[in-house]
Amino acid sequence: MPWYLHLALRQLFPTGRKFPFFTLISTLGVALGVGLLVVVMGVMGGFEYQIRHIIVDTEGEVQVVARSSIADYPAVVRKIEAVPGVVAATPFAGDPVLIMFHDKPVFPMLRGLDLGSIDKVTQLGSYIIAGSLDALDDDSIVLSDQLANSIGATVGDTVEVYSPLIIQKMSADSVFLPRQVLVVGILHKGHQQLDSSTAYGTLRLTQDLFGIGTTAQGIDVRLAPGVGDEEGARRINAVLPGDIRALSWETSFSDFLWVLNLERSMIFFLLLFIVIVAAFSVTSSLLISVVRKTREIGLLGALGARPRQVAACFCAQGLLIGTLGTVAGLGLGFGMLAIRNDVLRGVTRLLNKQDVFERFYQFTELPSHTSGSTVALIVVLTIVISTLAGLFPAWRAARLKPVEALRSE
Repeated sequence: MPWYLHLALRQLFPTGRKFPFFTLISTLGVALGVGLLVVVMGVMGGFEYQIRHIIVDTEGEVQVVARSSIADYPAVVRKIEAVPGVVAATPFAGDPVLIMFHDKPVFPMLRGLDLGSIDKVTQLGSYIIAGSLDALDDDSIVLSDQLANSIGATVGDTVEVYSPLIIQKMSADSVFLPRQVLVVGILHKGHQQLDSSTAYGTLRLTQDLFGIGTTAQGIDVRLAPGVGDEEGARRINAVLPGDIRALSWETSFSDFLWVLNLERSMIFFLLLFIVIVAAFSVTSSLLISVVRKTREIGLLGALGARPRQVAACFCAQGLLIGTLGTVAGLGLGFGMLAIRNDVLRGVTRLLNKQDVFERFYQFTELPSHTSGSTVALIVVLTIVISTLAGLFPAWRAARLKPVEALRSE
């Protein structure tokens, strides 16, 4: 090990002494900045990750839609499934309906599923918390949990479904009775808006309710692992007619994702200033060290130390503080992420604001997902900033003349 690196270690961690105060404060400042970055970026990334997870699990990576409806959808499904990288495709239809139970109305989005192919594309069954998706038929329905709770319906109850088609029938002086269906399942997705406004039936049921004959309103597509969403949509569009278009989930939610990414980038930029402030603490500590050790620096010069070696000693101290603070900050940040929901439940229970959190953030729990690239960016920026914090003290130390430094009192 070069002597100046050994000296840097000895100055930061003197032998036979407790953890030095200046080293502790500088390292703690960096650790708090890194920990806060990890927590906030993990939570922000969790929102996007959880939304993608729910969408892909329940609708697939790509959705094929038409300007009106898809008449010969079985032929379109076969054409899509022949595209390289496509695992399976399933048709669907959906529109808002009115559901009544014990004179309590709700207005969910009813989505019609093709029971023969839905399991090949989605993992909807894994979200069922009561009943079973296998029991679904043309005279039954599956409700999201908050929707069911709002009207007091459970598995085994019969509810009435009113289609928008009833308005057309009434205007034509026709009688259109509501459809009575059995609740065979309750599902929970973990997203407040979806759990309070979603119902599932069969494709035939929705075709009858909406009066669309034997057509479908769209097709959900599952891609093979390793095939990108945008690439898969591009391949499918290449074989579809002009009035039918394939959209990846990112394209369908592009506005929402843009706002989310903008918010995440701005928060990252603002929180990075915490690390920069901690870097000023590192600079101050090292400047004090230069002043206190002026004679020692002069002695090093007199013994033949070059200015760049003296400078390297103080730059190395900034690097070591940044590295140690980063490691401690990562441990602190991931530790806080591990208990985030316990902390959230404690705070919301104390303030009685759980419903407010769900209403504004749309999640029953605080999601978290930290990508490797985000962690790498935090680590690199923190270490670079901490190393740069040692440049000015290093420059001051390198400019000291050995004779003048030795005269210092």
